[in-house]
Amino acid sequence: MKKLDKITPWKENFAQWYVDVIKNGELMEYGPIKGTIIFKPNSYAIWENIQLELNNLFKTKGIQNVYLPMLIPEFFINIEKEHVEGFSHELVTVTQVGEKKLHDNLYIRPTSEVLFADLFKKSIESYKDLPLIYNQWTSVMRWEKTTNPFLRNTEFLWQEGHTVHANAMEARKLTRDMIKLYEKFLRKYLAIPTIMGKKTPKEKFAGACSTYTVEAMMKDGKALQSATSHYLAQNFSRAFKIAFKNKNNEDEFAYQTSWGVSTRLLGAIIMTHGDDSGIIMPPKIAPVQVDILELFSNKYPEVSEKVDELERWLSKKLRVRVDRSDAQPGFKAANSEIQGVPVRIEVGPKDLAENMVTVVRRDTFEKTRVNISKVREYVEELLIEIHENLYTQAKKRLENNTVIAYDYDSFKKAISENKFVITPFNGDEEEEERIKKETGATTRCIPFKYLKPKDDCTCITSGKLTKRFVLFAKAY
Repeated sequence: MKKLDKITPWKENFAQWYVDVIKNGELMEYGPIKGTIIFKPNSYAIWENIQLELNNLFKTKGIQNVYLPMLIPEFFINIEKEHVEGFSHELVTVTQVGEKKLHDNLYIRPTSEVLFADLFKKSIESYKDLPLIYNQWTSVMRWEKTTNPFLRNTEFLWQEGHTVHANAMEARKLTRDMIKLYEKFLRKYLAIPTIMGKKTPKEKFAGACSTYTVEAMMKDGKALQSATSHYLAQNFSRAFKIAFKNKNNEDEFAYQTSWGVSTRLLGAIIMTHGDDSGIIMPPKIAPVQVDILELFSNKYPEVSEKVDELERWLSKKLRVRVDRSDAQPGFKAANSEIQGVPVRIEVGPKDLAENMVTVVRRDTFEKTRVNISKVREYVEELLIEIHENLYTQAKKRLENNTVIAYDYDSFKKAISENKFVITPFNGDEEEEERIKKETGATTRCIPFKYLKPKDDCTCITSGKLTKRFVLFAKAY
């Protein structure tokens, strides 16, 4: 087994703590090109479980998976100007194959709106062909200036859903339904509470009519945009001439949406639940839910026999791993803890003599001696308790560190304390940029729900009456 390095306490240096945790947790290795990472088995298994659970949710909405090409022709990119401007500084260009220069540039997809637009154009004629609701699991590339493992990489994995509809109402509803689905997924599977809302015009997706988001609070108080859903209206359909015959037999441009999550969810899990001992994996998404540690089996062969029996019992319903190595018990326990396995079962000769084992929960380190005959039932209930405890702790943190500020001085003070700040604000993009330069905070969303504000509020920068309340925070 690999020697474990010391983890920097998260309250001492959060950024270094994050890197220490993912390296010790065997989640990734840096790739040979700046900004790229290698997903090791421990992290890719998390992503596989996210895929599995989200695909199950997608099927309830009739979403079908597809796969589109990686390369985008230059003339596609030039069709939708507003969309391109949002990604132009990050586009990776292919100009040559072997010794031959290409006549037209090709671009590695930063997202697939233009490719889906072309597919939809070829796929529909009548309103009876609609809606088309597609999703793809893929990688995208954006040449980021600054990178951070899982959170912001040159190449990353994601799912991107794209739909086309016969009317605006249906498309708008699906846009909102998808952001609600993501909020539910983060809550029920990742134990992460979020604030759901609509992006300001400055922060919306390039080419979208409106963008919805779920914003999660990390342990250091910063926000992480964890999922987005975009109502594209007819912006792409007009540019790409995606038209259909409506019920009046008239040509009409289609209405579109797009929505997605990425492998930054792995970063969200780590920074929401991790501690100074490593990762804490939410049980429903954990690659390994139960670690069984075989202790002193070289001297006591009955330990190996009981471990094999426990593995058979538990593996019927749970994801189980057995550590049969010759490492010391303390090292085995530390290795399990740093990888965030929700429950570990220590099987040693002393407990076994009394037909007992020691069960340890990762979130609280509480140890309980359990009769072997009751282990499976106990562990299954414990996994439910761990999920609920992780969610409760994260929700308390979010609630206790979200405040309302009615004036700019209070706003700046709260932001300096790494709070989520909900404030009356009707400023434009220039005002948002000024606030960012002065405080480091950006607009995260216009929340659907928030603490009840006072009536007749004035904007913190303009002093004008406003009913619009906006969530600001420092963010990743």
